[in-house]
This record gives sequence, structure tokens and C-alpha cells, in this order.
Amino acid sequence: MTKQHATAIILLGATFMSFVGLLMRLIDGADGFQILTYRSISLAGMVALVACLRRKVSLPRFLGSLDRNDLFMGMALSVAFTAYVFAMLNTSVASALFILSVTPLCAAVLAWVWIGERPTGTTFISMFLAVLGVGVMVQGGVDLGRTTGNVIAFASALTFALMLTLARRSRKPDVLGGTFLGGVFCLIIGGVCSLGIGQGLQVSVYDFWLCLFMGGFTIGIGIAFVTWGTPYVPAAEVSLLVLLESVLGPIWVWLFVNEAMTLPEMIGGAIVLLAVAMQAVLGRRRRGLQPL
Repeated sequence: MTKQHATAIILLGATFMSFVGLLMRLIDGADGFQILTYRSISLAGMVALVACLRRKVSLPRFLGSLDRNDLFMGMALSVAFTAYVFAMLNTSVASALFILSVTPLCAAVLAWVWIGERPTGTTFISMFLAVLGVGVMVQGGVDLGRTTGNVIAFASALTFALMLTLARRSRKPDVLGGTFLGGVFCLIIGGVCSLGIGQGLQVSVYDFWLCLFMGGFTIGIGIAFVTWGTPYVPAAEVSLLVLLESVLGPIWVWLFVNEAMTLPEMIGGAIVLLAVAMQAVLGRRRRGLQPL
């Protein structure tokens, strides 16, 4: 595969993922745990299918290849996916996606603390800008009652960053095994919580199919495309390309459900995107931290 083709595939994957916020807004009556349950079915199924096709193995062989590293990544991702759903339900799509875009910078901090990869000077500046941008959005969300959602979005970013650090530490060529287990764990979490403390598993036919579509054809295919193209494109460029999700997500909800961005979201989001883009373009060096 050429770099040009891989870049197009990564951008296509980011575009697929950018529709998650819109689909969350189109949900009619399902609550967070119900959404988590049903979207995880198709997410895990799609990721398993892609993994088998990409690795050219059968499903039993794929399942047999899962190891402790995949287990830990899956556990981190299950928390991240769960927080992601509830962040979307408790704040704006723009704030959730802009806050989630600081994941690579959070991963840089975790990699520094955990596996001794000291960040570059550019990374420190990017971190400062990212914190500033998130602070602007969080402060702006206080008056709108979005503080809880913004905090949950940041928790999701931290656990996504933990997954990236685990993946880097394991040196696995892809994260499809961990993503599959993350979907399985979310299915269990969503199902148990729906039955135990939620409204049960009964949802409308409309919500059921919308959740399945969300898991399989936005998150599932999106992650699969990004993972497919990543080996052929420098890591710094991948970090930059996937920002398309954070740019397009707020546009879709503005166009289709009239959820416009507030001024603090515009300012804070622009600062965050600048910080991550600066890290992606300038943060590489031959020795030390490489972008995750």
C-alpha cells in the first residue's frame, strides 16, 4: 500500500468515527447503558471480522491469539468507551470531541511516567496549550451545566491514553485484539448495569438498529481503517490526520440537529487542536518520545 492510499484510508476512518456524536443525538429513548450494550455487539463483531481478514486467520485462531496485553488494553478501552458514551450524553459533541483530542498528549505524559520516554520541549508546550484550551471549555460549560460531561470526557481521554501507552509498551503491530475485548467488556458492563441499576434492555426497534449501526459502521469500521493505514504513515502524521474526527463531529450535529458551538468551545477547541497539531508536526525527534 502506498502512503497516499494509506492516508486516504486513515482520513476515511476518521470521517466514519466523526458521525458518532450525530448518531448519539439521534437516539430516541435509550439510556447510556442501553446504548453501550447494543453498540458494543456490533463494535466487537466488526473489529473481530476486520482482525481476521487483516491477519488472514480464522475466528478461533484470532480468539486464541488474545493475550494479557490485549486483556489490559481491553480493560482500559472499556472504561474509555463507557465514559465516552456518558460524556456525549452530558455535554456537547464539540466539547466532548475537543477534550478527547488531547488523548495523544495525555499518552505522552503516561509514557514519560511509566516507561521513561521523556517528552520533547514541543510536547511540554503542547500540553500547556491543551490544558489551557480544555480549561476554557470547562469554564464555559459551567454556566451551561456541562461540567459533569466535560469531566467525564477528560476521564475518557485519560483512559484512551492509558490504552495507547499499554499498546506502545507491548509493541503490538495493531490494537485490534484490545479493541475487540474492549467491546466485549462494554457489552458486559452495559448489560449488567442496564439490568441492575438501569431501565432494563428493552429499547425501541429504531434505537436498537441505530446503536448497532453506531458500533459497527462508525466506531468499528473507523478504528479498523485507521489501524489499517497506520503502518504506512509516520506516527506524527497519523496523529494529525485523525483530528479530522474532532473537526467534522461538531459540524455534523450543527448541520443535522442544530447543535451549534458556543464561543468558549470555539476558542478552547481551536487551542486544543492547535496544541495537538503542533505536537504532531513538531514533536518528533530521533531519540526520546515518538508520538503515540
